[in-house]
Amino acid sequence: MTVRLRPVEEDDLPFLHRLTSDPDSTGEFQWYGFRNPHHMRARWQENGMLSDDGGILIIANGDERVGFLSFGKQVANRASYYWEMGLIVAPEHRGQGHGTEAQRLLARYLFDHSTANRIEASTEVANVAEQRALEKAGFTREGVIRGSGFRAGEWHDGVRYSMIRADLGGRS
Repeated sequence: MTVRLRPVEEDDLPFLHRLTSDPDSTGEFQWYGFRNPHHMRARWQENGMLSDDGGILIIANGDERVGFLSFGKQVANRASYYWEMGLIVAPEHRGQGHGTEAQRLLARYLFDHSTANRIEASTEVANVAEQRALEKAGFTREGVIRGSGFRAGEWHDGVRYSMIRADLGGRS
């Protein structure tokens, strides 16, 4: 397995739309309803889905797309910020370690290319597979966030994870 991250290209747009708008592809914990089919294209045309405040990167295994990561800058206070990240792996690639490795790579990238000291990721309490992936990627479980996400007509509890520079060891 050779997981790498790369910027979104125009021919990735149907793949991204599938992973955010097709209930069979989003997965149980990411299905929030149908989306405008032109939303991704408009965003890509605006800035290639990358800016100083965040973006989307494709998760690739060799030349094959396996999913995507999103990340965004969040203000912590007047003097600092942190990154928040999430991902969706295509159903045919789940359970193979791609998400774990992609999260590890993105954390390293964000720490190498910004002054942020913290990265956060959250998932639903019932999403045990993602919790394991985050822990394998080096994230620390911080706690349950009650009633934090609305999906499928109900409020769901979430679990917050974080990584700080010191967690990487060696380089910081």
